[in-house]
Amino acid sequence: MKLIHTSDWHIGRSLYGRKRYEEHEAFLVWLADLIEEEKVEALLVAGDVFDNSTPSNRAQELYYRFLCRVANSACRHVVITAGNHDSPSFLNAPREVLRFLNVYVVGSMCRSPEDEVLVLSDPNGEPELIVCAVPYLRDRDMRQAEAGESQEDKERKLVEGIRQHYRQVVTAAEQIRTQLSRPVPMVAMGHLFTAGGQTVEGDGVRDLYIGSLAYVGADVFPPNIDYLALGHLHLSQKVGGMDTQRYCGSPLPMGFGEATRAKSVCQVVFTGTQPVVSHIPVPVFQALEKICGDWEDITARLNELRLSGSRAWLEVIYKGDAIIGDLRERLDEAINGTDLEILRVKNNRVLEQAMSSMAMEETLDDLKHNEVFWRCLEAHDVPEVQREELLLAYREVVASLEEDDPQAE
Repeated sequence: MKLIHTSDWHIGRSLYGRKRYEEHEAFLVWLADLIEEEKVEALLVAGDVFDNSTPSNRAQELYYRFLCRVANSACRHVVITAGNHDSPSFLNAPREVLRFLNVYVVGSMCRSPEDEVLVLSDPNGEPELIVCAVPYLRDRDMRQAEAGESQEDKERKLVEGIRQHYRQVVTAAEQIRTQLSRPVPMVAMGHLFTAGGQTVEGDGVRDLYIGSLAYVGADVFPPNIDYLALGHLHLSQKVGGMDTQRYCGSPLPMGFGEATRAKSVCQVVFTGTQPVVSHIPVPVFQALEKICGDWEDITARLNELRLSGSRAWLEVIYKGDAIIGDLRERLDEAINGTDLEILRVKNNRVLEQAMSSMAMEETLDDLKHNEVFWRCLEAHDVPEVQREELLLAYREVVASLEEDDPQAE
């Protein structure tokens, strides 16, 4: 049994206003080719198919065109679970039709844990894979708010809710497995932030707070799972050092902080219930590069890119001592006549001068929303002892807004 684990496609995403449909289309064509060439029998997509809950027509077209092509390949099963960026109701809407293509979609936590257990069969009708298709677990699914509860109480209830849900789903799957005539591997999916997970600045990972909870421990997953396929973190990595518990990472670099990071999908080959995991590199469809330094460093690198015929998208961070007020104009002149495109310019020297004179001429691009809220607390002289509690409450409100599903009735 051979399967591919991927996640965090974020179809429809922009990078500083630049749409990335061509990259997503190239990736999906590459993935469909890989499935055909490697004779992959199952594809698991662990959340964040789309970048937002109301995907554009073009984003939807890329998604459905890919599913139709895979349905006509040797791949017998596709399992898709929702991430925190996806609309559960949008993903779920066509699921009965998609079943005819052997595409299984789980957009939200099911009322019964058994409904998240999929038993997938081979061409002879014999079970060959059990999938615990757990989607992104939302705050309102995991706990009931109570008046007067502390932050520690909320976090404890959330962790226990996630642990209990995985225990129930895996227990239901194990009961099915024990009744089968031959050993069948069990795979579990999820979309969350586990303790120790690695991120980099600019990788596009939205701060994931289930309520105000940033992460859960790897011990929430029952030990009898043969392979754990996770999404949400955009860097490929193991969970708890376990080779069989993985984030596959996003197939495209989500920001300039990932410009030098190799991207991949996970290939899992089962012999009985024993998995062998390997990485298949994803090609670079659009080069990204971050250039930092003084004016001489920046122009030297731009000349190198010019001579190589590069078509890279660039982030330029000026760190020189001299103040250059017309930095953007100089950069545009430096790349004139090339296929280079500068998406973002950050003039640290000017910013430092402005901050030192208390002008504080920062843009919203320079601040995360949590930092903006913290600045507001400071500006209104909110006592230090109250700020942390207010920040936690603010994070809960933001998480609740992000979890709202505009596709739902």
